[in-house]
Amino acid sequence: MSSLARFGIVGGGAWGTSLAMAALRAGREVTLWAREAEVVDDINRHQRNSTFLPGMALDPRLKATATIDALVDADAVLLVTPAQVVRDIGAKLSALLPGNVPIVICAKGIEKNSGLLMSEVAAQAMPGRTVAMLSGPTFAEEVARGLPTAITLACSDAAQGEALAQALATPTFRIYWSDDVTGVALGGAVKNVLAIACGIVEGRKLGSNTRAALITRGFAEMMRLGLALGARAETLSGLAGLGDLTLTATSRQSRNMSFGAALGQGGKAAELLASKPQIVEGAYTAAAVVARAAALGVEMPICQAVDAVVNRGAEIGASIEALLARPLRGERDA
Repeated sequence: MSSLARFGIVGGGAWGTSLAMAALRAGREVTLWAREAEVVDDINRHQRNSTFLPGMALDPRLKATATIDALVDADAVLLVTPAQVVRDIGAKLSALLPGNVPIVICAKGIEKNSGLLMSEVAAQAMPGRTVAMLSGPTFAEEVARGLPTAITLACSDAAQGEALAQALATPTFRIYWSDDVTGVALGGAVKNVLAIACGIVEGRKLGSNTRAALITRGFAEMMRLGLALGARAETLSGLAGLGDLTLTATSRQSRNMSFGAALGQGGKAAELLASKPQIVEGAYTAAAVVARAAALGVEMPICQAVDAVVNRGAEIGASIEALLARPLRGERDA
């Protein structure tokens, strides 16, 4: 196992930049690769990422590069790209890096074409390599500012997972390790879909009671699918599941919730998505979540309603009425 002194960050968005700041605070040497030349130039010349993290002064020790080969000497790499490109970039990284270098997936979503979790995509794109998942209740700007944050790092190799967590942790960036990679990957994906639903509730001014009910029943959907996929209940009840859902479903800082709120106020999904500079992962994940659940015989009516509104042109009012008209049942029933 390497010393984990040098970290590569793949992705120059808000989350990638914030994780770079966290790693620097932990005493690591950090090189960040960004696709956008203007982001690389802004970081190196001005210690800013005005495109994705405006107004934030960055650590002058942060080095940015437009050449992914510059990460070849990293002891570990954080892959912080949109979920739908994890397969392609992961395969390129795996071909570049020595086989003993762990890659930590920091994307939250399900691959649209295959319906696979990010952990499953990684296993296909990077066969034989140690892969971990990092996920939890985190707004990028707060992590960049060094505000107290707790998150989960999951790795099937328990010793490697603990070593990665110890290397990145600081008093204000607390990392809890786990070996339940499936649970961490699933929680981060489904919470984005449910956050869109909570945003719709906000946009429609349906009240706090409705939002609380939706979070609770949405979490039950997350739990059903997670258990069917082999995740552990305690993982889904922890930071990467319930914790992340609570954060994302209760604040308009969340891209997914703010997108849902705009839908609730009458916006059109395609127009809203085209106007946003950053990816709304839940919009792309909804259909994949529903398809994966259907294949396993798992009922997820809230996620189905979000998919219908976002991807199939369903009218929001009718979708809400259909949810409210569902038969009453025991709370532990589907």
